[in-house]
Amino acid sequence: MTRPSPDRSRHTPSRWERAFASARTPFEKFVHDEASSGLLLMGCAIVAMILANSGLSDLYSSILHTELSFQVGGYRLSHTVHHWVNDGLMALFFLVVGLEIKREILVGQLAELRRALLPIAAAIGGVVLPALIYFVLNSSESANGWAIPMATDIAFAVGALVLLGSRAPKALVGFLLALAIVDDLLAVLVIAFFYTSQILWSALAVAAVCFVLLLICNLVGLRSPLPYALLGAALWLAMLESGVHATLAGVLTALTVPASSLYSPRRFQDQVRKLLKIFERDSLPGDHIMKNDQQQAALKGIENAVQLMEAPLQRLEHSLHIWVSFLVIPIFALTNAGIKVDLPRLASTLSHPVTLGVMAGLVVGKSAGVFGASFLLIRGFGIPLPQGVRLSHLAGVSLLAGIGFTMSIFIGELAFASQPEFLLNAKIAVVVASLVAGISGWLWLYLLGGKTKGD
Repeated sequence: MTRPSPDRSRHTPSRWERAFASARTPFEKFVHDEASSGLLLMGCAIVAMILANSGLSDLYSSILHTELSFQVGGYRLSHTVHHWVNDGLMALFFLVVGLEIKREILVGQLAELRRALLPIAAAIGGVVLPALIYFVLNSSESANGWAIPMATDIAFAVGALVLLGSRAPKALVGFLLALAIVDDLLAVLVIAFFYTSQILWSALAVAAVCFVLLLICNLVGLRSPLPYALLGAALWLAMLESGVHATLAGVLTALTVPASSLYSPRRFQDQVRKLLKIFERDSLPGDHIMKNDQQQAALKGIENAVQLMEAPLQRLEHSLHIWVSFLVIPIFALTNAGIKVDLPRLASTLSHPVTLGVMAGLVVGKSAGVFGASFLLIRGFGIPLPQGVRLSHLAGVSLLAGIGFTMSIFIGELAFASQPEFLLNAKIAVVVASLVAGISGWLWLYLLGGKTKGD
């Protein structure tokens, strides 16, 4: 009995082929990571809510209020776990935000003025109108929370959009990312100018010196991450002592990271070709790479060429993004989304001016502000829509922009640091509004279109 010959047409890809096939563009990797992070973030928020409303609530609260101290010589730094997460770990989040902002301005959707006008205008509209709505609904006692409904959560919003698959044009993802990044930039400026406590000028002067040293590192062409990490840590510590919110040190450090390559694409190609020829020339049948000094040298040369070709900003963003998306933000959700819901008082909580202001700002203000500003620019000034995108698509994305989880809760912590009742109302409002905005935006886009050709 003869065995059937193997079907050569049905080729099973090797581990090497799968590795090369899995290579994605930076944009594709960013979108994929944000979508996955959004699901993890949702899970952590749910876990935090369960912990805060179960028999483990006292243990959960005691962990958050546990003091952690570090001492070097006579200098001692002591804060609660909650404080370390919000002022320490979140500095890494703001570092990645700063890197994303810089990249987007240099080479992304915001690099060309005509392409950038639409997401910039949409972001401004989505910041101003929610703040105004909040102001109208709140008295001076709770007016400090005006910035809570102005932020869009990139991970949740992009995750919801990616789940639509081909029902939403690919260009819509780029528009939403650009809008959210401008949104983050505006939120950073608001935190810097409006949520700063009493300033200690001597510490702020030290922070300024650290920032100048970071700029000098950039100007002299230092590409190693070590000096930026050390000076960035010193900048963070100085800002923590100054009264200006310490997380802004992450954004300032990101702005100084070099964004250029040492090689031109042509020079890189020529260099790698030469090294590959050396690798091929010195290859022996059955020879082990560790026995071949010439091949090892060629491989090291290729590795160095790749390092020099890749901009430090790009390399740092790629290496940090995974940690921020899958560790820092989930920990933030676990420590900040633990909202204790008092069911008998839920009706009065939902009707409180802070709750109404945040919910109306995120659900109504965000969608109306984003879509209204976009419509004005498109109809009034002839700014073109992204390829394959219709006004009805923008309406759906405008709803998704009302998902404001991470940055909204973070701003709420700053706005109502000494007003726990208002902070609780704000957090409940953020969760409810984000659910309403996310579900309504997703359903709108899902029902809007079937499969879009070419997407």
